[in-house]
Amino acid sequence: MHSSTISERRRGGDAPAARSGPSHGAQASRFGVLPGFGLTMGYSMLYLSILVLIPLATLPIKASDLGWEGFWAAVSAPRVVASYRLTFGASLVAALVNTFFGFVVAWVLVRYRFPGRRFLDALVDLPFALPTAVAGIALTTLYASNGWLGSRIEQWWGWKIAYTPAGIVIALIFIGMPFVVRTVQPVLQDIERELEEAAASLGAGRLDVFLKVLLPAVFPALLTGFALAFARAIGEYGSVIFIAGNRPMVSEITPLLIISKLEQFDYAGAAAIATVMLGFSFVLLLFINVLQWWKGHRDVGRTK
Repeated sequence: MHSSTISERRRGGDAPAARSGPSHGAQASRFGVLPGFGLTMGYSMLYLSILVLIPLATLPIKASDLGWEGFWAAVSAPRVVASYRLTFGASLVAALVNTFFGFVVAWVLVRYRFPGRRFLDALVDLPFALPTAVAGIALTTLYASNGWLGSRIEQWWGWKIAYTPAGIVIALIFIGMPFVVRTVQPVLQDIERELEEAAASLGAGRLDVFLKVLLPAVFPALLTGFALAFARAIGEYGSVIFIAGNRPMVSEITPLLIISKLEQFDYAGAAAIATVMLGFSFVLLLFINVLQWWKGHRDVGRTK
C-alpha cells in the first residue's frame, strides 16, 4: 500500500513537469527573442530595399532612356567590348591563379606548424584592410620599368608589367587571394587526417589520396572561392587604374570606362554599361549561392 502510494506520487509529481516541458519549448520556438516573423521580415525587406534594391533598380531605369537601339549601341561599341574582354579575361586568369595558390597557402597554414605562421595567417587578410588605391600605388611602384622588381623582369626577360594587361592581372591576384584562402582553410581544418592515413594504409599513393580523398571534399570550397575572387576582380577599380595605363582598346577596364562616361555627363551610357556589369554580377551571385547550397546538402549527406 505504501509503495503504491509513493509510485503514484512520483507519477503525479513527474506528470506536470512532463506536460510543462513541451509547452515551454513550443513557446520558445514560437516567440523567440526577437519580435515575430512579420515584423522582422518587413524590416529586413525595407532595409535591403533602401540600401540595395532601389539603388540598383535605378541603373536599368536610367539606361532605358536610350531605348533598345541606343542601349545596344552603348554596350556593344568596340571600345566597350574591348573593356569587357580585358575585364573578364584578366579576372578569369587572376581567379584561376588564386584558386591554385590559394589552396597551397591554405594547405600550409592548416597542415604545418612553423615560426611566423600566425603572422602569415594575418598577412592573408591584408588586402581586405588595405585601401585599394594604396595597393595600386604600391604595385605600380614595384612593377614599373624603373621599379625594384619591374626593372629586373624587363631586363632579364623583356617583359613589361606595369601599364599593360599583365599589371592588371597582378593587381587582381593581389586583391582576390584572401577569398580563396579563407574559403578553403576551414574545410581543410575539418578533414580528418585518419581518412588520408587509412587510404595510404590500403596502398593508395599520394596522388590517389589527393584526387580521391582530399579533392572531393575541398572541391566545392574551391569553386566558391574561385567564384568569389572572380566576382571581386570584375568590379575592382582602385588598385587597377594606377597600374593599368588606361589605354583605350589596350588596358582600359570596364569600371574605368563607366567613370569616363560619367565625367562626360553621359549618365545614360554609363548606366547602360553598368547594367551589363550588374547582370553578370547577378549571374555570379546566383552561381555562388547554388554552390553553397550544393555544399551544404553535400555536408548534410555525409553526416547521415
